[in-house]
Amino acid sequence: MSQDERKTGTGRGFTGYAEDLLRVLARHPDRPAVLTADRGPLSAGGLSALTRRLARALRAGGIGPGRTVSLLTGNTPLALAARYAVPLTGARLVYLYDVMPPKALAHIVADVDTRLLLVDASRHTDLGPLLSLVDVPAVASLGPVPGHDDLLAPAALPSPHDPGGHTDPHEDWCIRHTSGTTGVPKAIQVTHGQYKRCLDSLHVDAGDPPRFLANTPLSHVAGLCADMALLRGGSVVLQPAFDAGATLAAIARDGVTHLWLLPPLLHQLLDHPSLSTTDVSGITRITYGGSPASAARLGRAAEVFGPVLHSWYGQSETLGLTEVRPEEHSRVGRHGQITVGRPMPGVELDIRDTNGLPLPAGGQGEIYARSPGMMRGYWKQPELTAQTVRDGWIRTGDVGYVDDDGYLFLVGRCNDLIKVPGGGVYPSEVEAVLLTHPAIAQCAVFGVRDEDAAEHIHAAVVPAADHRITPEELRAHVTTHLTPSYAPSTVHFVADIPRTAIGKPDKNQLRTLLTRRRPARKHTDEETATTPGTTDKTPTARLRRPDSTT
Repeated sequence: MSQDERKTGTGRGFTGYAEDLLRVLARHPDRPAVLTADRGPLSAGGLSALTRRLARALRAGGIGPGRTVSLLTGNTPLALAARYAVPLTGARLVYLYDVMPPKALAHIVADVDTRLLLVDASRHTDLGPLLSLVDVPAVASLGPVPGHDDLLAPAALPSPHDPGGHTDPHEDWCIRHTSGTTGVPKAIQVTHGQYKRCLDSLHVDAGDPPRFLANTPLSHVAGLCADMALLRGGSVVLQPAFDAGATLAAIARDGVTHLWLLPPLLHQLLDHPSLSTTDVSGITRITYGGSPASAARLGRAAEVFGPVLHSWYGQSETLGLTEVRPEEHSRVGRHGQITVGRPMPGVELDIRDTNGLPLPAGGQGEIYARSPGMMRGYWKQPELTAQTVRDGWIRTGDVGYVDDDGYLFLVGRCNDLIKVPGGGVYPSEVEAVLLTHPAIAQCAVFGVRDEDAAEHIHAAVVPAADHRITPEELRAHVTTHLTPSYAPSTVHFVADIPRTAIGKPDKNQLRTLLTRRRPARKHTDEETATTPGTTDKTPTARLRRPDSTT
């Protein structure tokens, strides 16, 4: 196979990333590969053996190319092994996100033609509600789960043999789903070749060897970071969900070198009382992304952790697109927002106008992208695929511009424009300015229509610790940096911002929770947010999804 064939994922000699990972694990089988707080470390040899056993059991059950295995699993060693065992069989992998309601999960299970549903002990309570809504040809458990066959039980295992087989680079490795907050989740197909090219193109300096702490779902960026750590001879520390105190304890106890965090989670680390007594000197990289970040908070994080902050921008359809390195966080755009960086290796970006024509540097338009990990298309949605994939480019739906030095700045979403008198306002433009104020820890801006169908700008704001600010001060701050038309007509002070399944601010839920009891008005002096059904009227009343893990 030629070097070009290896890069493009073609040719008969192609091997999938799971097969590459098994070879890496075999080099030093006694080293620790997976660590958890409640059990001893799993060695590289142990993870390899567990993955191969699972792959053999899957093949014996009829799982192979063209089949779909859906995972109802958490952040457990067995779930990590399943992440590698399913690709070894050539089958496609689908994650069932733990923050989605049963109805949405049932839709996914049926839509992707699930042949086998795998559940582990951490998610078995979700199984009953799900199976009441959808029929699945086969259900099995990873480890003992009451009422279901254990895929790893000795009686279920065939005689030992190599479970590997030819992996077709053009077949689906995984079907990922968007959060679905605006309707039915979109199913995104990524092939074995595309994902391997993505992993090969990323060069993450996170310690030698790296030790990654996975405390957000393996279905998303944490899974990619875990893959990279293991492929580079490192290890993974698993936690069931993010908890600031547990994260700091793991950093000190397990020698963590790399974290992936959404900005709100980074803020929680900075606010935790144990931070001042925790040795964080072993951290060599904190990768963050997924939502806007406060420049003041990032500055504080750099003081605490050192020059280790890296920001990633990308989409489910493209995977990673751009990166901001530690020394680049001072690069700001027209309205003070931090750049989302320059293209990662192998990534091409283009800014185009409404006619699809390229714009010069500084021109604001839709971002088109080509990347090593870009999707094959949307599952069973050829028309939507044709709308999104144009001549090999992905239409991201994001609006932005590139400066003369090649740094990308985000402005908003094409379909997220708030139409106000005199023009349109992208929420991210207002968010970027709000986050420059030291009294604001988090924010989310969205549009609300009144009884006359006129649209108004609303802002949900989480005040920074020990800070107080009035709506008038916030509006003045926005007006000073932009114009009066960008100033929020209504400000909601909240204790938390609800998140979607992929960790982004859930503006649909904010809009529903914050406006369901009051009509949208032309302006307001102040609004306070309360959880529906409560009578708490303090400016920091908690607003949180009951099932949220963030």
